[in-house]
Amino acid sequence: MLAGGVLVQLVIGAAYAWSTFSKAILADPSAFELSTVQATVPFEVAIGMIFVGTFLGGRLQDRRGPRPVALAGVVVYAVGIVLASFARDAGDLWLLVLGYGVLGGFGLGLAYIVPIAMLQKWFPDRRGLITGIAVGGFGFGAVITSPLAQALIDSSADYQRYPTKVFLWLGLAYLVAGLLGASVFRDPPQGWTVATEARTQREEEATAEGAVPEDDVVEFTPSEALRMPQWYLLTLILTVSVTAGIAFISLAAGAASDVAGLSAVGAATLVGVMGLFNGAGRIVWAALSDRIGRRQTLIAILALQGLALVAIPHVHGAAPFYVLAAVIYLCYGGAFGTLPASATSFFGLRHSGAIYGLMLLGWSIGGVAGPLLISWLVGDEGNYTLGFTVMGVLALVGVLVPILTRRPAHLRGPQR
Repeated sequence: MLAGGVLVQLVIGAAYAWSTFSKAILADPSAFELSTVQATVPFEVAIGMIFVGTFLGGRLQDRRGPRPVALAGVVVYAVGIVLASFARDAGDLWLLVLGYGVLGGFGLGLAYIVPIAMLQKWFPDRRGLITGIAVGGFGFGAVITSPLAQALIDSSADYQRYPTKVFLWLGLAYLVAGLLGASVFRDPPQGWTVATEARTQREEEATAEGAVPEDDVVEFTPSEALRMPQWYLLTLILTVSVTAGIAFISLAAGAASDVAGLSAVGAATLVGVMGLFNGAGRIVWAALSDRIGRRQTLIAILALQGLALVAIPHVHGAAPFYVLAAVIYLCYGGAFGTLPASATSFFGLRHSGAIYGLMLLGWSIGGVAGPLLISWLVGDEGNYTLGFTVMGVLALVGVLVPILTRRPAHLRGPQR
């Protein structure tokens, strides 16, 4: 089950390798004549469509089970990528937007939410760690796909002129691998529990302190969750973290050259290496949240993310830039790893797919707003100090949100 979940996440996480294709599309051999802004539109649409997919996928999973929803999501995603392979020039930009953006983003969202909700049910005593591993696969997807796609593009002059042709082979590979992973999905049998000594100890400690254990909650429906301030606060945490983190990610290569003085090759290498920290952050922070608590973890994520963003335009040399960039990527991934288990701790497991799927509205908002805002702040003058400082302050102010976010009142006292 876990291997299948990671495989599906690796497949759909490949969507984050778009920068490899946009670079090839904008290169001189390419038959496309697009502006930089036009070349970002398919990816922006894909990020915006993710919420539509997670919203529908979360609800369908609760009714139909995980397997059919994940299979449908993988098929739609792969079909979208294959469709994008038929774009040949600027006149076919609509085809890229429809295939990679609309269908690819919708299928991504549909499949993304399924293993997150399903695996928490199989591993209730390690919800943070298990969702971290699952979405860690998403973070590593681009790390694997980006060099593979670049190798394919460089393999022939035809692919360099029409780099979108590579999508045909990638889409077919996504289809096979995704269907293989999703085919093993299923919910645990009724009454499934996994009790461990560590969980028992945490429950005893929490009860001794006069609080209900974090993993022991009342089951809320999506409509009930939407009437509670906690849902909006958790969604706001995700929005702030994504906005600040993806703003840096969208300009990471340029900042590495302009701020740290790296060559074009060095900047590209940094972006590839940082993808590893994005994936690792989803696992490390999520596992840590099982030990120190969800709220404390989210506070630390936003605080470190903000401090690193404020500091990074003032560094000199590659080494400190690498360190601060790694912190930003770790924290960006960490929010995605920690929040699914946080939502379950607040609202229960039964409808976790639908409830967290709705929360991913913050991903779409931040994924669109972050790159647009940072590009405006940095401007043609390359004012990274202004841009990254604003984003850092946003994350630091955002620390107040998890501080103010409390579990539902009837779950705080000794009465269960």
